[in-house]
Amino acid sequence: MRRLLAGFAVSVVLASATTACGSSTKDDTAKSGGTTSVKVGVIPIIDVAPIYLGKEKGFFTKQGIDLTLESGQGGAAIVPGVVSGQFQFGFSNVTSLMLAQSKGVPLKGVANGVNSTGKQGADFGALVVKKDSPIKSAKDLAGKKVSVNTLNNIGDTTTRESVRKAGGDAASVKFVELPFPQMPAALEAGQVDAAWVVEPTLSVIRSKGGRAIASPFVDTSPGLTVALYFTSTKLAQENPGLVKRFRTAMNESLKYADAHPDEVRQVLSTYTKIDAATAKSLTLPTWPQEPNRASLATLAKLAQKDKLLTTAPDLDRLLP
Repeated sequence: MRRLLAGFAVSVVLASATTACGSSTKDDTAKSGGTTSVKVGVIPIIDVAPIYLGKEKGFFTKQGIDLTLESGQGGAAIVPGVVSGQFQFGFSNVTSLMLAQSKGVPLKGVANGVNSTGKQGADFGALVVKKDSPIKSAKDLAGKKVSVNTLNNIGDTTTRESVRKAGGDAASVKFVELPFPQMPAALEAGQVDAAWVVEPTLSVIRSKGGRAIASPFVDTSPGLTVALYFTSTKLAQENPGLVKRFRTAMNESLKYADAHPDEVRQVLSTYTKIDAATAKSLTLPTWPQEPNRASLATLAKLAQKDKLLTTAPDLDRLLP
């Protein structure tokens, strides 16, 4: 935990030193032909389909935003980029944002990101094992290796809650950090016993015969808000107009994605390697325009219980 928080601080300091070489955080200095150039740090997973769809549909252009999307491995890597000004906005799971806030990292939620379906066995995230694994439920993960995309984060917390609810020893689970695209091969090779995944990796593993043994987001809190779009407090204070325009475009994108699942499946091929056949079978998350505050309070309490957080986060300051 100390290593993670220290990493946040060091990353932010180092990234801040390069701000002069990155994109300006000021709307006025980035204008060209009445538009503002904006870079957003995202993760190449199904969660961010709305922002790609919104760009395609012209929702950001309508708000005078020339949008560029850049991929990162996880929220913990995107946070320093936003604070430094490398990105004007970023997408991150809420645990990464809570951890950053607890360390005094200056950031602010701007728009909702993605929510669980709230349906056990039919969510966009799951704990999975390979076809011939002897593991039958989350209880059996005690003492086993489970891959997550970022250590000491939302994957750990939600996995432990699934293990607890199944009656297992959550403290004995061993976590291994791997990028989502590497998890199917690691699972097949026996390098890990189970994988904490979201779509499209979930469907990739299922196509190889893998089995879902738990829905960790649902076990944590029905309708869990998993992630947010956020910015630095510096940009929020200096350029509230840009933040408002981004939020407006993002909310329109979320609403459109929730109402047009077929178009969501189609846009996936533009930023992931998933094929059309697999895209048709994906379990989509939900994209409400407002975060589920109660679910975030639950997630925060669990993060404190697991010693990821030492104090409760200030949700009033964090949420949009």
